[in-house]
Amino acid sequence: MLLSCTGVHKFYQDSHVLNGVSLTVENTDRIGIVGDNGCGKSTLLRILTDRELPDSFEHDEPQIARAAGLRIGYLAQNAGLDGAKTVREEMTDAFAPLLAAQEEMRRLEKKLESGLTEAETDEYARLSAFFEINDGYTTDVRIRTVLYGMGFAELDLDRTVSGFSGGEKTRLALCKLLLEAPDLLILDEPTNHLDFQTIGWLEEYLKGWRGALLIVSHDRFFLDRLCTSICEIVRGTLTRYKGNYTAFTKLRAESWERQQKEFEAQQREIAKLEDYIARNKVRASTAKSAKSREKQLEKMERIERPVGEAKTAKLRFTYATVPPIDLLEVKNIDLTVGTGSTRHTLMENISFTVRRGEKIGIIGENGAGKSTLLKVLRNIIPHKGIVKWAAGTRLGCFEQESESLDPFATVFDELHGRYPTLSDFEVRSLLGQVRLTGENVFKETGVISGGERAKLCFAILMMEHGNVLLLDEPTNHLDLATKEILEAALAEFDGTILFVSHDRYLLERIADNLLVLEDGTVTRYKDKFSAYQEMIRRKTAAEEQAAAAEKQQKAAEAQKAGYRSKEQRAQDAKRRAEQKRAEQEIEDLQAEEATLNASLSDEAVIADYAKMQEICTRLEEIRKKQDDLLELLIELEESGS
Repeated sequence: MLLSCTGVHKFYQDSHVLNGVSLTVENTDRIGIVGDNGCGKSTLLRILTDRELPDSFEHDEPQIARAAGLRIGYLAQNAGLDGAKTVREEMTDAFAPLLAAQEEMRRLEKKLESGLTEAETDEYARLSAFFEINDGYTTDVRIRTVLYGMGFAELDLDRTVSGFSGGEKTRLALCKLLLEAPDLLILDEPTNHLDFQTIGWLEEYLKGWRGALLIVSHDRFFLDRLCTSICEIVRGTLTRYKGNYTAFTKLRAESWERQQKEFEAQQREIAKLEDYIARNKVRASTAKSAKSREKQLEKMERIERPVGEAKTAKLRFTYATVPPIDLLEVKNIDLTVGTGSTRHTLMENISFTVRRGEKIGIIGENGAGKSTLLKVLRNIIPHKGIVKWAAGTRLGCFEQESESLDPFATVFDELHGRYPTLSDFEVRSLLGQVRLTGENVFKETGVISGGERAKLCFAILMMEHGNVLLLDEPTNHLDLATKEILEAALAEFDGTILFVSHDRYLLERIADNLLVLEDGTVTRYKDKFSAYQEMIRRKTAAEEQAAAAEKQQKAAEAQKAGYRSKEQRAQDAKRRAEQKRAEQEIEDLQAEEATLNASLSDEAVIADYAKMQEICTRLEEIRKKQDDLLELLIELEESGS
């Protein structure tokens, strides 16, 4: 056991955010924590890492236990670094214990000639073993591996941290945590600010993580690939489910259905007993029996109404007209942004077709033109080329920034103004379907949250009855519960969908093929998102292998192309022989050094001060000889270039 907590409570004003939460983290656990915004996920992480104290509640005192020497790495949503340091300095700080050991070893090595005490010799042996076991000689390689994987370049190493954006600083903080390799890595929304490629690299890296993982994330694809259990926080209560996110959704639904049936069965039993008591309590002949039922009712352990499936939102997209099979023809269009002198073209001569019933995900880097493409398909921005929709096509549109909403209109008036034939009751009912209730209905659309605006747009979308849905980042700002409801509605919709999204779970579940915008072109990929990602991984690996092979071939050709005279060839042969001799001598010295280092831990050697002194002196000679030979090799290499 690495960490455990029991009876954790937390109050914010009148809200009981965490209500007796218990959780145990074992050595190799991969735990995802999910729940609606504000349910207490980040609060729990802060309590587990001593950044916030739990509250006491009646007789339920919180207990938090940690394994001795436990090293916890915590990436908060707003992680900070020392802005005055360079990236190289920050990353090197991750290896502080190794660097301290190396510094002490160097200090002791300088004393070898004058002699080390027995305690110093023991300390040197211990430090040397610690340094080698923890791969102290590979710190630079590890730093570059992680930084490159997380999207940074060689030039970034010497930049100061203060010069990076907030998202880049969070990525750097994550890099540093990965290099520190703590026993328990706690991540709060780690995929924010990451593109598909970087998230994929991070997933692969964490798959090989030796310690435990505790992850708060709205990225369900990320949770699916990494987690072996999911903890959901609902109304202050934490429930743990075995399996990844997909397994969790199934188990949660089954659990809720079972609890609901048990609750309803008990309610029927309670009603039956109460009815019997009410009818028989006043009769002398049945009063005793009624009293017995009354005691039975008092002793009954009540089953609470189950929580966790309180998803009152009900989305359903319908249409009346079925369009032709050949639905859309796009021919030689261009994508342009800006106006006047700032206007520039993102892509030219784009062509593709869409057939009825296809569900197409549109992906690409930020700024590639995904949202612009949807606007061109709606003919709301000028463009060259042809966009031809079949007769009978009716578009239903969802905009990323809710651009069509009047910021000064109330939620109720916005919907009622679009569909004035609806009664007030019908408007309220429709808003209730998307979980917009109470006073939120009478707030202006400009002041409600992004998630609430999105829900209003879904209510409007349902009323449009489009047989083609054009959606721009539909899951942005949505909590997990509403995301799942939206996905179920889109999966059931038998019309056509074209949607822009960075939500990999949505892409995998809904899209049957993809439009990929990259390098100024649009490519159609007729397969699932996961297959596309695997294809990209294979392609990247093949490109890296090809680049390495090309480099090797060029080196061979350069060597072959270089003509040498008889005298030059003789000199080259002599130089290669000298190099080979030096390399062999270094190899022999390294073998001898390894043997001598191993002997330093021998009790017989430790007890013999003279022998120990002799070994240390020889080690110093070996290191000096190795340095001389390395300098010779450099000179030989330079003379041959």
